[in-house]
Amino acid sequence: MRYTLPIFLIPLILHCGGKSNVFVESFQTQRVESFLYNIRQRQQVAIVTIRSPTSSLNNADSSDDVEPNNHAIHSNYGELERLKQEEQRLSALLTSVRQQKLAVLRSRPLTIGIIGFGRFGQFIAKSFTKYGNVVATSRSDYSALAEEMGVKYVHMSEMERLVVDEDLDVIVLAVSIVSFENTVKQLVPHIKQRMNKRGENSCPLIVDVLSVKEHPRNILLELLPEECDILCTHPMFGPDSAKNGWEGQTFVYEKTRINKVLLYPAQNESEGVDDNGRDSFMDDEGHSHTIHSNSESFVESMDRMERFLSIWEEEGCKMTPLSCANHDAYAANSQFITHLMGRILGAQGLQPTPIDTRGFQSVLKLVENTNADSFDLFYGLYKYNRNSDLTIEKLRASMDDVTRTLLRTELKEARDK
Repeated sequence: MRYTLPIFLIPLILHCGGKSNVFVESFQTQRVESFLYNIRQRQQVAIVTIRSPTSSLNNADSSDDVEPNNHAIHSNYGELERLKQEEQRLSALLTSVRQQKLAVLRSRPLTIGIIGFGRFGQFIAKSFTKYGNVVATSRSDYSALAEEMGVKYVHMSEMERLVVDEDLDVIVLAVSIVSFENTVKQLVPHIKQRMNKRGENSCPLIVDVLSVKEHPRNILLELLPEECDILCTHPMFGPDSAKNGWEGQTFVYEKTRINKVLLYPAQNESEGVDDNGRDSFMDDEGHSHTIHSNSESFVESMDRMERFLSIWEEEGCKMTPLSCANHDAYAANSQFITHLMGRILGAQGLQPTPIDTRGFQSVLKLVENTNADSFDLFYGLYKYNRNSDLTIEKLRASMDDVTRTLLRTELKEARDK
């Protein structure tokens, strides 16, 4: 059986007003990767099928009526070889698509504004400068450091100049959870002033990078003009855990609003194609849209979002589309409980001993890492994730349950004596 390349791999570039669209490039990459994965799965099946006749003979009772199916073995050897050739061809195609995607990304670099140039803002700015222009602002004076990094710096007192006068494609809100709402409230009048001066389609893509997701999503949808595209993200790493690079680090994102279309949250976890084979998504009212939806501004908005996401992808991140609601449900039972246990154990004043086991050393490392983060972060993970209370209740109940089990075992042992 001969496999032909799917039609979606042929048009590698969509032109919108003569400009290459990285949104299409990203989908091509994902689909070739998916096709490669399927080929490798089929290879495994072929290998197992080849081995199974021999295995059957080895395990069978001594009988003369068990014979290997030589035709099937030879056929599967041919299948495996064909699949290997297909894998090599797709690997070469994937490399080509990735190179073209990177070329498209660099052909029209983004100008990214970062509001909040503290430790995390500086951390992401270093990578952003590889792919575009960066303008940052903060309450403290980081002008000298910014200059060293190749970042243009504007003091927070001049936010109007940053938002209205700079040609920003994206604004990243890299502030703390507790100050997020006030920051957005300060930003909105400048956004509106920019739109009055430059037109309603001049609003930059607004991106949050908080460790909770429903909270910023609700604030951005409530306060920002509907013309502003919104991307909610959570880089699941920071300056310490990714000090050697972003390769393999998880980047969670929800495409929240594009060109006034509020996307249906669950669609972020199942981006696919419609019945006609076109890339599609569903809005919050259940209406289906495709990437070729009617207006040039829609395609431009989608392209801008994909260009920003491609920066993280090119740096090696594991890209994880996830709705904000599901993110917070998962985070309460992973990130928040990790910080909670680190704070509880840290409050006990645990110290190294001469006889530490590796397990205890891991506990001390947990205490060190979680307590190195600000209490504001820990408090924000608690206050602004509605699932955190339930996590604490479950932890208390589990503690009581384990304690009761210990006491019951002790009482039973005493009775048995």
